[in-house]
Amino acid sequence: MKQITSIQNPFIKTLLQLQEKAKIRKQSSTFIIEGRREIELALKGNYELVTILFLPELISDKEINNNIVIQNKAKESQIELIEINKEVYQKIAYRDTTEGIIAVARSKSLALSDLKLPENPLILVLESIEKPGNIGAMLRTCDAAKIDAVILANPITDLYNPNLIRSSVGCLFTNQIASGTSEEVIEFLKDKKIAIFSATLQNSNSYHTQNYTSPSAIAVGTEATGLSQVWRDTATQNIIIPMQGQIDSMNVSVAAAILLFEAKRQRGFEAF
Repeated sequence: MKQITSIQNPFIKTLLQLQEKAKIRKQSSTFIIEGRREIELALKGNYELVTILFLPELISDKEINNNIVIQNKAKESQIELIEINKEVYQKIAYRDTTEGIIAVARSKSLALSDLKLPENPLILVLESIEKPGNIGAMLRTCDAAKIDAVILANPITDLYNPNLIRSSVGCLFTNQIASGTSEEVIEFLKDKKIAIFSATLQNSNSYHTQNYTSPSAIAVGTEATGLSQVWRDTATQNIIIPMQGQIDSMNVSVAAAILLFEAKRQRGFEAF
């Protein structure tokens, strides 16, 4: 088994670039996953692992082979196992507590055409959301509510940003995700006869007065500028969450959660 004990190792330098630069992730079609839970969720989400680096003091190669490598074999691909020391681990670990395991995985296609939707889908559309933490929080909500797909319209943030993966607690891998320009996404939704509910302050009705029981997409935009005009103009209905305080908006991830769970409530979802 290969061992790496120096932070000056060329492969470790490559991993650091993979963590820090979206351009490198895009060029190589690979990204980094930290933590056993996240890695196992990635495997369940049919992501292919290429390399696993591990700190033997925290996790053994036997445990990795029995619980992770065996799952990847079903994909008919080989994982390279690399033993590292504490210095190397601390250099490349994005978090302090990741159970001593880091993986390099292949990214997936984000084509709209790859989405597999049920007859009556509920979709969340995120237009130009910049903060990885907000996207990660919304992916957690979508997993909790079992939303059928998440679509990134005019994306600004790289989906495989380490902070996004961390804030999603692995829910990047449990959701169906696609990406496209706003125009492409709108055309896709209209072609599928999916109603568009755009969360915006302008010309809007209260969100709880709308019917989300048929195929629906809820679109949210940035906290600073909201959705672009094309979403306001093409929406089946613009919707708003009424505010009773001094401000006229809330964190986008909170707003998305309110809207999605109202839609789920109308569709018969029960928390208990």
